[in-house]
Amino acid sequence: MLKKTAFILATWIAPFAAHAHHKAPPPPKSVRLYVFDCGSLNISDPERFRFKKEELATTNLSVACFLIVHPKGTLMWDVGAVPDAALKPGAPSVMEGYATITQTLESQMEKIGYEPEHIQYLAFSHYHYDHIANANEFANATWLVRKVERDAMFAAKPPDKVNPANYSALKNSKTILIPADDYDVFGDGTVVMKLAPGHTPGHQVLFLKLKKTGPIVLSGDLYHYPEERILKRVPTFETDQQQTVATREKIEAFLKESGAQLWIQHDFIANAKLKKAPQFYE
Repeated sequence: MLKKTAFILATWIAPFAAHAHHKAPPPPKSVRLYVFDCGSLNISDPERFRFKKEELATTNLSVACFLIVHPKGTLMWDVGAVPDAALKPGAPSVMEGYATITQTLESQMEKIGYEPEHIQYLAFSHYHYDHIANANEFANATWLVRKVERDAMFAAKPPDKVNPANYSALKNSKTILIPADDYDVFGDGTVVMKLAPGHTPGHQVLFLKLKKTGPIVLSGDLYHYPEERILKRVPTFETDQQQTVATREKIEAFLKESGAQLWIQHDFIANAKLKKAPQFYE
């Protein structure tokens, strides 16, 4: 996969607002994937996903955040449903709407030697609130985003299921508007963002080529429950349901062609079995 020409939207020349307390760990020899526990979504009624409770193994959804560490840099992919600041010191957990967290993203990053200031690139599968809660903490990173997503996020009337206060600092971040279906982040085919519209207009999935684990696709919200994939149910709240159907067919074909595993990011049971940081996949 060749790296496509990118357009620079804005160059942020202001000095960092905060300085890292220490240097980032040295780069690894091959790509690493860290998985963070960013809480859960407590769904009491799955009808908007077109399911009855008895059709699902669990109605709960996981919220995962990911750090990809490449020999040439770092990428944060999705940053949670509840801002770290909502979890007060000494509190075991905090719930906002459907979402609950028990530990902060930043504290989990610190355990592996990283701080938000160390992150080179920031990207989201899409703009919904449960994927961008800690976006402001990464405003020093270069934001990789589809134009249609950024335009929606900063529109006079933002779309449903977003919280503009949680990503307002990105308006002044250095930003690369992704012009093509595929965007090869580091130019070597190991970390590629693939356009997967339907859930939102600029929704995307992330393809990773790991040396030992093999190829993986992080799903974003291509699916929420694994039963969606089996029974071919499409949630009621897609931006374009027919586009979601077409996108799923396209990504399923890519999975077969590439031999990649699909990690459904909201799959509560599968996510619980994944190694969490400080462990990693490589």
